[in-house]
Amino acid sequence: MSVAEQASGSQPIDVRVVVDISGSMKETDPDNLRRPAVRLLAGLLPDGAGAGVWTFGQYVNMLVPHDSVDDAWREAAVERSAQINSVALHTNLGLAIEKASNDWLSGGTLENTHLILLSDGKVDIPAGEAASRAEEARILETMLPALKSNGLTVHTVGLSEFADVSFLRTLADETGGTFRLARSAEALNLAFAEALNALAPQAQIPLEGNQFTVDEGVEEFTALIFTGGPSSEQSQLRLAMPGGELFAVSEAPGGVRWLAEPGYDLITVTDPQPGEWKIEGELGQGSRVTVVSNLRMVVGPIPAQFSKEEPLEIEIAFYEGDQLLNDPNFLDVIDVTLSLSAGNRRKGSKVLSSGPPPEDGVYRDTLKQLSKAGVYRVDVVADGGTFARKFSAETTFVVPGEEPAVAVVSEPLVPDLSQPLEPMSLDGEDATNTSVPETVENPEPESAQAMQPATEPGTQREVAEVSEEPLPQPNQQNAPETKDQPIHEPEKGTLWGIPVWMLGAIAALIVIIVGAVFFILARKREQSEPEEALPVLEETVPEPEPEPEDVPELVPEPELDAEEIPEVTETIESEPKSFDDDTEEFGLEDFDLSEFDDLPEDKTKKD
Repeated sequence: MSVAEQASGSQPIDVRVVVDISGSMKETDPDNLRRPAVRLLAGLLPDGAGAGVWTFGQYVNMLVPHDSVDDAWREAAVERSAQINSVALHTNLGLAIEKASNDWLSGGTLENTHLILLSDGKVDIPAGEAASRAEEARILETMLPALKSNGLTVHTVGLSEFADVSFLRTLADETGGTFRLARSAEALNLAFAEALNALAPQAQIPLEGNQFTVDEGVEEFTALIFTGGPSSEQSQLRLAMPGGELFAVSEAPGGVRWLAEPGYDLITVTDPQPGEWKIEGELGQGSRVTVVSNLRMVVGPIPAQFSKEEPLEIEIAFYEGDQLLNDPNFLDVIDVTLSLSAGNRRKGSKVLSSGPPPEDGVYRDTLKQLSKAGVYRVDVVADGGTFARKFSAETTFVVPGEEPAVAVVSEPLVPDLSQPLEPMSLDGEDATNTSVPETVENPEPESAQAMQPATEPGTQREVAEVSEEPLPQPNQQNAPETKDQPIHEPEKGTLWGIPVWMLGAIAALIVIIVGAVFFILARKREQSEPEEALPVLEETVPEPEPEPEDVPELVPEPELDAEEIPEVTETIESEPKSFDDDTEEFGLEDFDLSEFDDLPEDKTKKD
């Protein structure tokens, strides 16, 4: 699809949301955070899109009927999300996909239909393990090719490492969709937001610190602010219009629709006043402001994966309504910057607008080769002085023969912006390159080893955490996962990280040492007592047999009962991959770009 086709948007997007309600969700989502996650999707879906929500266990239920998205549909989704629970006995994924992908809902075609599937387990039907594996094979070998040929795209979200990562990932890869692994239920909001952004990217306004600027062309904006705190906390955010006083959710004026949920606030403002808006409160990573505007920056579709053989083609254009803007006088005042980042210390940028504006109005570039396979964040920022737009998307660079990296989403955290900026220079043939400052945030604990993308200077981080580590693919059903579970788990057959046999040997040695000490002390006591003199008898009397000495009995080594040894069943995760050098940077060879400019302030102004 070209940028022109992307801009036309002739057919509304169709989104089918399928949510697991099997019994294992009592452990992986004990607070039913799937409910606010579904409400978030309902709030982010654009007007006019088709949408429906299904829940599944052994059976499948249409929770919110498929229809065109409007205020009435959103209200129904919010109301019926309260029915999401964890009572089902099985995980009938095949039946759920069949029901939700019925093409009669979209006029006999699935060309523009996207299915978002959330599950924490593997295929599990009542007939037993053999039947479940046969059903899994049927889904992959028969059902999936048919749905793919009919145009369906599947995006999957696995909740916890106990989800069937391999199966869910295959569903996404085979249909051109995305897969994300949510480490915990608190990460579902961010995972769903990223999944929706992948299938229907929306233009954003750059969020600089706690401020963003609304231009006169904005008809509506939606601020998605992740609070980063416990899901039980009440929203503490306050919003201020340009030149106005701060107000909270309970004081929202007319034209402001404010949804305060566990973990996030979703604020939609219609006909907003132009100028600088301010947010007071802690903004978690992943926060963003999307806009509906007659003046649009359109970026061509970003594929879920690219490689050296199939490079990433970037196309950027500006539209007013449906009219492509190619007037040089307009384009000449716009700075267009392309950035690619992976982790919180690796970032490369290029100013696409450094030369004369393109004659057809479309900025183009190609990313062919990177130094490392992994998940990357693509950011395009356009600054025209009186307006600014931003586009963000994730994609994975794959190398033949290597397992593709998994995008791992952790719950939003609030970054520490008090840390100083750390300059980052790019190596390459262009001697004019200058350093690109990058926000240094509090690193994750070393046990997590999470990759966190970087942002423009002074901005909040606007994407989910991603990791390049290939994750283990356990096939355990209904296995619990504790909150804040560390990545490095003790090995099976260990206690406190020490092998059980070693603990037993140590205990036996202690018993032997204690027994020996008692024995030595008893002998010394006995030798120190004076012997009693025996009377001299005229007759020789046979000497009586000496009584056995009072020696403490040596306690035999106790045998450890196998039933008393706690068995640790946590999944062993391999040491996550990390970049060889935290300060490694992208060079020109990473992007294979002809020119590569770096901006000390992430933006180059034209002369």
